[in-house]
Amino acid sequence: MNQSDFIVIIAEEQHVIHSAQICAEMESSAKARGTGIAKRSPEYITQKMMEGKAVIALHADGRWAGFCYIETWGHGKYVANSGLIVSPDLRKSGLARQIKKKIFELSRHKYPDAKIFGLTTALAVMRINSSLGYTPVTYSELTDDEEFWKGCRSCVNFEILQSKGRSNCLCTAMLYDPAKEESFVALPVVEKVEKQAQPQKANSVQDRWARHRQRPTQSQTSNMTAA
Repeated sequence: MNQSDFIVIIAEEQHVIHSAQICAEMESSAKARGTGIAKRSPEYITQKMMEGKAVIALHADGRWAGFCYIETWGHGKYVANSGLIVSPDLRKSGLARQIKKKIFELSRHKYPDAKIFGLTTALAVMRINSSLGYTPVTYSELTDDEEFWKGCRSCVNFEILQSKGRSNCLCTAMLYDPAKEESFVALPVVEKVEKQAQPQKANSVQDRWARHRQRPTQSQTSNMTAA
């Protein structure tokens, strides 16, 4: 399938009919990977749609194809693009990248000053995040909002997180900081300065061989000593 076979839009009230299917696929996908994600209810997904804080991908005929939503923490200082999911038969089609790009743009529009972060075990998601400007960070750079960390309790790896004092887990933390992007200053282009040609040292094979022939041999040295 081509990317043009789908529409990726901000979810609205008419899309709440897909909430249960989205939740079921999130849980199934987490079990298949052997890693966990914070479990969400259909009601929670519906709420995100009604608030205009979700992106949904649909087939041309209206069938669900993918989804992602926005969560805010620390009074809007931090934003997470959570619950990225694509229908199993559409994975590796490029649809996840489209959804991620759309939810990132929505997050930047709604919360222009917020740091956008994510926790993931999926290499494909890490690559997409990197292309959007995210960088890997330590857990200490994420929100300290307790409500966010409570969401990890439904994850199968929660005990690992707790045992490490919430300093790290199996997920990789990635962060996009708009302040750093705005303060970025491109370095001026420095033209190459041509170095003046230096006289080459006589170090060719021929030179070394000539010097070698000029040295007295051991027999010659012995004769000179005897003389």
